[in-house]
Amino acid sequence: MTFDTTASALTAGQHATLETFYGAFTRKNPDLLDEAVTSDWQDIPLAPGQGPGPAGLKPIILGFIESLPDVEIVVDEVIGFNDRAGVRARIIGTQRGALFGIPATNRRIEIALHEFHRFEGDRISHTWHLEDWFGMLHQLGAWPPKTTSLHPESA
Repeated sequence: MTFDTTASALTAGQHATLETFYGAFTRKNPDLLDEAVTSDWQDIPLAPGQGPGPAGLKPIILGFIESLPDVEIVVDEVIGFNDRAGVRARIIGTQRGALFGIPATNRRIEIALHEFHRFEGDRISHTWHLEDWFGMLHQLGAWPPKTTSLHPESA
């Protein structure tokens, strides 16, 4: 995975850090986080059940790797300035195992991902993110729930 380095003012080290950060998923190695983030890195907001720091994200990464064995992150755009970067990306894979409590569907999914990182030197100290969980649930057939109707009957 490589990023276009001409579109931003990030250093080569910051670009390498972003590649390492997202590579923790695609290279199926959560320990790569330790090379990309500070020891007190803050992930905002935390996923349900996620603990703080890099150690807190590693089980989430492992869950994605187990659920989507062909997981890849496609980085569509990186915008950087000084100590900050915005990343627009997609998580893509085929769900072969349970994902957030949803049994395997063998469906290929694509989840939109928007993240904003703050750097301390060449390491990420803060990440703010927004994922399209609603879109993921819909792609997996888990939304709308089968117990509800999109068109409630009139009384």
